[in-house]
Amino acid sequence: MAGYILAIDQGTTSSRAIVFDGSFRISGIGQQEFRQHFPRSGWVEHDPEDIWNSVVATVRSALASASLSAGDIAAIGITNQRETTIVWDRRTGEAIHNAVVWQDRRTSEACRRLVEDGAEAVITAKTGLVIDPYFSGTKIAWILDNVPGARKRAEAGELAFGTVDSFLLWRLTGGRVHATDATNAARTMLFDIERNDWDDELLRLLRVPRALLPDVKDCAAEFGVTDPSLFGAAIPILGIAGDQHAATLGQACFQPGMTKSTYGTGCFAVLNTGTTRCHSGNRLLSTVAYRLDGVSTYALEGSIFVAGAAVQWLRDGMKLMDRAEQSGPMAAEADEAQDIFLVPAFVGLGAPHWDAEARGAIFGMTRNTGPNEFARAALEAVCFQTADLLGAMGRDWQGSGDMVLRVDGGMVASDWTMQRLSDILDSPVDRPVVLETTALGAAWLAGHKAGVWPGMEGFAASWHLERRFTPQMSAVDRGRKLTGWADAVKRTLSR
Repeated sequence: MAGYILAIDQGTTSSRAIVFDGSFRISGIGQQEFRQHFPRSGWVEHDPEDIWNSVVATVRSALASASLSAGDIAAIGITNQRETTIVWDRRTGEAIHNAVVWQDRRTSEACRRLVEDGAEAVITAKTGLVIDPYFSGTKIAWILDNVPGARKRAEAGELAFGTVDSFLLWRLTGGRVHATDATNAARTMLFDIERNDWDDELLRLLRVPRALLPDVKDCAAEFGVTDPSLFGAAIPILGIAGDQHAATLGQACFQPGMTKSTYGTGCFAVLNTGTTRCHSGNRLLSTVAYRLDGVSTYALEGSIFVAGAAVQWLRDGMKLMDRAEQSGPMAAEADEAQDIFLVPAFVGLGAPHWDAEARGAIFGMTRNTGPNEFARAALEAVCFQTADLLGAMGRDWQGSGDMVLRVDGGMVASDWTMQRLSDILDSPVDRPVVLETTALGAAWLAGHKAGVWPGMEGFAASWHLERRFTPQMSAVDRGRKLTGWADAVKRTLSR
């Protein structure tokens, strides 16, 4: 059987497809951005047809760039932006509303009412999540309540809900498979992560009909095959995981205590806690890291809503740079005497604060503050938020040994940012040779299930360090910066 594996990596701002060979090297790649929709302040949507068309185009592009055909691909693995919510017509496959993106805050009031009604304790106990617009459950209810006739059709079984992976699976299989994996199900506020099933009490609380929901499978499972008309031959789909879970796998964080942090549009730190769920006392998420052979491995997760998006804002909104890659060199030229703090709460603050009403703010500006200082503040904000997350994880995690931090995502290509991250954390930061860890994790799920890639031990042996960043900042400077950051966040919180 061919050793090539195709990973579909459907992200928040672009879709990518990557072909890996039997030695985990990239043979071909395709990428396509798609339009973001902001119908109101705090609302973020995608056109599901844009998502679908970009995925089909990038798969074809990746195959062409690798000089391969569909028959050369042993299996497909899918990884996706999580929590983004799509409801579609089972007969036509067409969405009844734009996708409501994970960043969207339109259900803040519904979440506030759930908290006031005392629902958070039961939701957290069963799902490991806090009540927040970030997750899918309240987004589903909003679509059903705001599209005429949708709730009645959903109850009649005419509609289907899915996160992006499930929508793509439906389309890829020609409408034959309505399924998801445990990691994506765990992000809905509807799934009991210890019983591994949709929960009727949660469905009643969030007013979501069970008839909408997909089947839930392991991350490595038989999810069907692609319609031959799409790529020229049927290809088995054998792996699905949400993007942060796939990155955890791609970083080979298979042992309890291992931690990865991904820096893309947002930032997501995931700590493997093993087969025993760790209940957070610091408002981190307790979630499914991955589920294989029916056994769940759990994780603590901290979610930062804005990381690379802050640099995009400086580039596109403030016009302070032409390319995101300029942010590191600009930060290096910033005036070190100015402590400028950007709290990028453009869509609220995630862990450990979970303040949906907080909004962005900048502190410490002088007449001498310019683009370089803004660039440094945006990059340092990512480092400070990571420090908040890892500090909370350290207080929650009762496992033995030190946490090992591995980083990935677009921002880690910046040496300046990674050095400043190590300085702020006062600990080493490991950057791997292969930075496409999210796609690689999805590919490993599919490749291992297909029998052409090794298991955990063999795959972990393929992980190689490109560079380790070690702290160089003085304790005095680090303490001053962290104190300033804490004060800035306190001033930004809405409560």
